[in-house]
Amino acid sequence: MTIQLSNTQKLIVEHDYGPLLVVAGPGSGKTRVLTERIRRLLNEKNEHFRILALTFTNKAANEMKERLSDLRNIEKRAFIGTLHSFCMEVLSNRGKAVGVERLPNIFESYQDRKQVLLQATMEDPVLSQIILRYSDKNSREKLLNQWLEMIGSAKNQLMLPEMMENDTDKRIYGAYNDSLHALNVLDFDDLLLLTYRLFQERPKIADFYRRQYRYICIDEAQDLNEAQYQVLRALCGSEHRNVVMVGDPKQAIFVWNGANPKYLDLFERDFGATNISLNENFRSSRVVVKAAKTLIPEYEIDGQPALTGSIRLIEGEDEQHEAISVINCIRKLISLGHKDIEGPITLERCAFLGRNRYALTCVENELKNQRMPYFKQLSAQHESESDLLRDFEVGLRILANPSDKLHINMLLKRWKISAENIVMDSTNDPEIILSNINKYVTDKDHSTVLSALILMNRNKHNLDFAKAMDYLDEYSKSKIDQEECALISEDIIIWRKHWDSFLRAQPGGQNSLSTFLGQVALGTTQQPRQEGVALLTVHSSKGLEFDVVVIVGMTEGTFPDYRAKGPALQEEKRNMFVAITRSRRVLLLSYPRTKVMPWGSVRKQKPSRYLIDLGLINKAD
Repeated sequence: MTIQLSNTQKLIVEHDYGPLLVVAGPGSGKTRVLTERIRRLLNEKNEHFRILALTFTNKAANEMKERLSDLRNIEKRAFIGTLHSFCMEVLSNRGKAVGVERLPNIFESYQDRKQVLLQATMEDPVLSQIILRYSDKNSREKLLNQWLEMIGSAKNQLMLPEMMENDTDKRIYGAYNDSLHALNVLDFDDLLLLTYRLFQERPKIADFYRRQYRYICIDEAQDLNEAQYQVLRALCGSEHRNVVMVGDPKQAIFVWNGANPKYLDLFERDFGATNISLNENFRSSRVVVKAAKTLIPEYEIDGQPALTGSIRLIEGEDEQHEAISVINCIRKLISLGHKDIEGPITLERCAFLGRNRYALTCVENELKNQRMPYFKQLSAQHESESDLLRDFEVGLRILANPSDKLHINMLLKRWKISAENIVMDSTNDPEIILSNINKYVTDKDHSTVLSALILMNRNKHNLDFAKAMDYLDEYSKSKIDQEECALISEDIIIWRKHWDSFLRAQPGGQNSLSTFLGQVALGTTQQPRQEGVALLTVHSSKGLEFDVVVIVGMTEGTFPDYRAKGPALQEEKRNMFVAITRSRRVLLLSYPRTKVMPWGSVRKQKPSRYLIDLGLINKAD
């Protein structure tokens, strides 16, 4: 198959040795360029090496893998995944020098990490006194959030507890780390911090990976933070310079999470990289490009998009009316088509975007009411909505890591079983732990969860996860409460998809529970494109594109977010830029004139300033 490339794209694909920075705008074909460069290197170079292709979203990694799936043994010739996934692999294979004995167990849940921190501080005589000064729950929660943010910031700056200047911060951070170690778990920030330490403290290990991965490609590089950039520098050392980095400062929307587009400039300086700009837009229509340029005037593209496209504002009396109106508009487009969209418009070619998950609540409810198929990706990690599957998830963690006393105690608390009644087996056998818990179980749901966990045959090389799902699915049909049954079914569908995705990616059929949970935690088992219309937050839409995009909830306080002040407003504008450029052809924006506030009162809404910027509404309105 011959891929048509522009002259600039050819320069990047044919680039051979040395560092290269590619500044690539939306729709410029950067994924195509990276994949074709990888294809060329693997086909033309008659040498033994692997390629390291790192992205910052699993969506981009999956797309890259799919485009290269025709290459023989691609999974052995290239690592394609997120930086966190790469760090997980490094620590699993070589992490003993930094205290990681085997595949790490990851705490990805914010609530889990906060609970670890709470227990750690309550067991410390000094820190517990600080905590106990806060009598009300909200103040205590706020303090824990501040401490957890401090720890995350320190780890992202590659600082260890002993490097903290403030003695209290040092004590908090140290207590938290000690508790993670006792539970035999890591958090996401540890993956980067420990990999950095490993490469710095064990130069031979870093050199091993440099020799293995002759070429490195980095996508979405505007999302790099300090720890990520330093891990890459430690991996490359002073000699490895076959690095291509691709990014777009205009799409930097994770600054709140420590990311900063400045690392594009630092890479150019530190590596002495050549700079090439990809200014074409092969994705979007003229009206979409014009809207994007209106928001960010420095966005320049070469040439003129061939198709005109369309943009339209939809006003709702309230959020429910807004939801009905935008769904009706999608139905009309599907029925009548659009002159600039080739072929029939299907639900899968359409998406609803919201600044946050709450902006999409009414749209989701109306989609359910109208029985219109949809899928949602509103956060990085799926959270089960049914109690049955939440309990099952906790049980999975206990099976995978019997040292995880946090989740053992969590299950006991959820099931109202006294911890004093449970005798933890000295062999630390998870089946025996669950068997001891089972002696005190009286609720049918709880005994069903335990039975499903045992059915998986954890000790077999091939974990029978599907059998557990079948068992839970069959049990759910006996539920009288239809809403509860629907929640269970939805959770089971999602977990089945996680499992199917995991099986397809696993070489050799070794399906351990720890590996599966690790892949779920890293988000590599998520399937961003599914059947039905998409419901996405702006952040989860990154890297995706649709013929029809509807951006809902366009009011002041929602988009831009009410918390955005000063420089943060620039990031909000970049969020809007990203949302707009997800559209190929048709862009719809909507807002409700009134909204029911969380406390029950109805409040008149002010249209978003971006609607004024785009000329869709007069400033006087």
